[in-house]
Amino acid sequence: MEQTKFVLSEKDMPRQWYNLAADLPHPPLPPLGPDGNPVNPEQLRPVFPDNLIEQEMSAERWIDIPEEILEIYSLWRPSPLYRARRLEKALGTPARIYFKNEGVSPAGSHKPNTAVAQAYYNKEFGIKRLTTETGAGQWGSALSFACSLLGLECKVFMVRISFEQKPFRRLMMQTWGGNCVPSPSNETQSGRDILAKMPDTPGSLGIAISEAVEQAVTDKSGQTRYSLGSVLNHVMLHQTIIGQEAKKQLELAGEKKVDAVIGCAGGGSNFAGLSFPFIADKINGAEIDIIPVEPTSCPTLTKGPYAYDFGDVAGMTPLLAMHTLGHEFVPPPIHAGGLRYHGMAPLVSQAVKHGLMTPLALDQLECYESAVKFARTEGFISAPETSHAVAATIREALKAKEEGKEKVILFNWSGHGLMDLKGYELFFEGHLDNYPLPDEEIAKSTACLKDFPTPEL
Repeated sequence: MEQTKFVLSEKDMPRQWYNLAADLPHPPLPPLGPDGNPVNPEQLRPVFPDNLIEQEMSAERWIDIPEEILEIYSLWRPSPLYRARRLEKALGTPARIYFKNEGVSPAGSHKPNTAVAQAYYNKEFGIKRLTTETGAGQWGSALSFACSLLGLECKVFMVRISFEQKPFRRLMMQTWGGNCVPSPSNETQSGRDILAKMPDTPGSLGIAISEAVEQAVTDKSGQTRYSLGSVLNHVMLHQTIIGQEAKKQLELAGEKKVDAVIGCAGGGSNFAGLSFPFIADKINGAEIDIIPVEPTSCPTLTKGPYAYDFGDVAGMTPLLAMHTLGHEFVPPPIHAGGLRYHGMAPLVSQAVKHGLMTPLALDQLECYESAVKFARTEGFISAPETSHAVAATIREALKAKEEGKEKVILFNWSGHGLMDLKGYELFFEGHLDNYPLPDEEIAKSTACLKDFPTPEL
């Protein structure tokens, strides 16, 4: 029998996270404050604990993973690497397709890799309560799980459209003790302001971030901090355990090189987690196509300008150098809720600017068709976000077939879709449409950037 799974033991789990900031051709551009000057640690203290601020600003290539985090990781890590032999056969491709299964975590996605780390560092700093936002619910579930294991309270503002579409995600958070409310809400000033202007808004990650940050910084006890599931440097850092494991597992599979590395990208975390260790190889001369995949309805990397912009709607975060559709952009209510974000991680954005990645935008229907093909060959039901990586992988595999090349393709199966079956139901009933974002909408939503500084690399 041919080998399908490539599994590492717990002793093979990486003991350090990899920091791409140390190896980019140009040092990362700093976040800016309201005065246009780089923010300092003092300005970030109401939002994050000092130990995470230190990681956020670190230029060290490797950062040790504390033993207590490794012990919790061992509940599901190392995650298995699969060879997708049945999908290869169905496509008739000479390509060898591998996927890293991050759906085996308790929360069902890659998100606990950083949720556990962030909860740990906040607890070490004496914090009692975390606030956060969530789109599809994967991040809110993961942080609720992590807070439960580490003894912290967790408050989650969930984007309203996902709150309504995905009630089981909300129940998962509740099971782990998380308090989940729909965003925009009446619990914060930023939420009330949005509801006054747009009472029927489906919400957005940018709005939910504003509410979560506001609730953290207005806690007069000083015992609350904010936690983010993507975008920031320390979040990318924590996820790199995925790519490091994958490299060891590809060696077990007998692969000497990989030709394409693929992941879906909303804020960038699962994509960065798989790809950053391979980007280090690419910087050092390896020939690898590295492909972040996003929806055509929220084409941040493929159509958004590289600009300084806020990470949230209310402008409570520093200005970040990133590809963005403008912080006032409210994406259409597609089912890939985790990909409905106006911006992109600064490290991912900068890597794109350096030509280290080739972003791709795909339509919703192609992604669902691909996810169904994957489920009917490999068995696993993909999250709507993950379906973008599946669809791009199928494109690459069919391209290898046309070219007659034996490519090695690796993608991140970032999470299962067992809590997202409503989207599949609507797809099967023919109720879903494609919605490529019109250029005039992009021009309108990016108008808010005109007075911000221009990032220079």
